[in-house]
Amino acid sequence: MSDTPRRVTRALLSVSDKIGLIDFAKALAAHGVELVSTGGTAKAIAAAGLKVRDVSELTGFPEMMDGRVKTLHPKVHGGLLAIRDNAEHAKAMTDHGIAPIDLLVVNLYPFEATVDKGAPYDDCIENIDIGGPAMIRAAAKNHDDVAVVVEASDYQAVLDELAANNGATTLALRRRLAAKAYARTAAYDAAISNWFAVQLKDNAPDYRAFGGRLVQSLRYGENPHQIAAFYRTPDHRFGVATARQVQGKELSYNNINDTDAAYECVAEFDAKRTAAVAIIKHANPCGVAEGSDLVSAYRKALACDSTSAFGGIVALNRTLDAEAARAITEIFTEVIIAPDASEEAIAIVAAKKNLRLLLAGGLPDPRALGLTAKTVAGGLLVQSRDNASVDDMTLKVVTKRAPSEAELRDLRFAFRVAKHVKSNTIIYAKDLATVGIGAGQMSRVDSARIAARKAEDAARELKLAQPMTRGSVVASDAFFPFADGMLACIEAGATAVIQPGGSVRDDEVIKAADEHNIAMVLTGTRHFRH
Repeated sequence: MSDTPRRVTRALLSVSDKIGLIDFAKALAAHGVELVSTGGTAKAIAAAGLKVRDVSELTGFPEMMDGRVKTLHPKVHGGLLAIRDNAEHAKAMTDHGIAPIDLLVVNLYPFEATVDKGAPYDDCIENIDIGGPAMIRAAAKNHDDVAVVVEASDYQAVLDELAANNGATTLALRRRLAAKAYARTAAYDAAISNWFAVQLKDNAPDYRAFGGRLVQSLRYGENPHQIAAFYRTPDHRFGVATARQVQGKELSYNNINDTDAAYECVAEFDAKRTAAVAIIKHANPCGVAEGSDLVSAYRKALACDSTSAFGGIVALNRTLDAEAARAITEIFTEVIIAPDASEEAIAIVAAKKNLRLLLAGGLPDPRALGLTAKTVAGGLLVQSRDNASVDDMTLKVVTKRAPSEAELRDLRFAFRVAKHVKSNTIIYAKDLATVGIGAGQMSRVDSARIAARKAEDAARELKLAQPMTRGSVVASDAFFPFADGMLACIEAGATAVIQPGGSVRDDEVIKAADEHNIAMVLTGTRHFRH
């Protein structure tokens, strides 16, 4: 490839998003660039008083079939694909009256936005761009001669090069733009194929692709020797990716991961019903609680494990208010995320200049469909999101004693939290607050004992006569394979149990519960989280 700058004599512009278009077109015209355009883009350029040639004049064919066919023509693709230094290509251009196109500016029909607003099937189909991706791929392939721009943020880079190189672009810029162009069409096609899979109820299509738009280049990943970046996917879901960062240091990879875990957890609690707060450390809750208001919920959540909460992530399901902001800023916190915040709360948080405050604009729907993916050696594991809610489960009482209303309320709360804790999971809860959390252990018995020990530590710190696990309920994310795990919970003071059931030893576990006058309900639904 030649690194000689390529002069831009002709540009084809066809954009659905016209932000910045007119200023860009004016600057191109000032460099003597001939403007060729289509449909609404041509009208907008002409309305600005610029000379523009309609693509139908270039091709000799009118737009047809409601605009479906307008740029799919040899005079367009020949102008994009012809290798300028190839004599055979040059002769073909001369023989067939094909003029070179040195700059292509295309942003695609808004398919992702159309799907996101819940448009009907036919509207989504009509917003699948055909000519755009074809031209983009052609120009990108021939980037030795042609520059391709797929979004307005690159307009200025092109203009800077034209100014610096007497109306020409460099190979370095064209290569960068080509790489971006292919990534854009790949992400676009991924969105379309995944939408089709949903429409067809195809849970395992032969090919699966994911695409995203860069939100942020990160300083490093989980560890300093790992590179990382953060991308936004087309499936609009309130959270870190949609959040406006009001203040604070740049988010790290671990901050983003932990904040997502916190916000998904707190979203389990309907903000119209209750105020809720989740405090997360290393992607696991160290305290979750409901309350009459945010500050009371925060105090209850903090009491579960204030040691681990230091340097943690705090997620709220309602607008952050001043009273909650004052309480949260009493200790070192890395991130606060909420749907919104009052101006007074924002001012209070501003006193902690390194504390990140994220306002997500809403809560993610815990029942929504969606996919999650993780890499394995040589492949991807893809599954539907765990959108099961305890509110939708039929709880089966299997012991002689049924839970009281207060126990049942806490059992539902505990199982709601268990969904967001790494397996093996044991959650002790009392008065709509976690009072002991055991996470990520190889043995369920160990999770039960660790959670109880942490409750003992909290009791000493709070100067309580006994751990709050006394008189609590307990949730297990999966069945008890033996009675020993449940007996460890009973020893810690639990009086009622919620678990999925399904073990070959369920009868043994139920018998042990009856022997200790413990109430037990089964959900029939497991919440493994690895």
